[in-house]
Amino acid sequence: MGLNPQTSKDPLHGVTLERLLTELVAAWGWEELARQVDFRCFRYDPSIKSSLVFLRRTPWARAKVEELYVRWKRQQGGAADGAA
Repeated sequence: MGLNPQTSKDPLHGVTLERLLTELVAAWGWEELARQVDFRCFRYDPSIKSSLVFLRRTPWARAKVEELYVRWKRQQGGAADGAA
């Protein structure tokens, strides 16, 4: 009873930044990801490692990628139905 309300309200609960970035790249590819969120690390010689460094150091950029992931998962029917 105690855990369900907490976990269902956060669609990113238990999802690492590496996992969400890897899923987005696998689904869309770097080119489409760069169209969705125009970051240099997605356009020029992209890699998971370099993108993670940028996203971890840039909170506003990380928030954009997390928001994109949550919207995508909701469209897929794979995220919790809480607010983001």
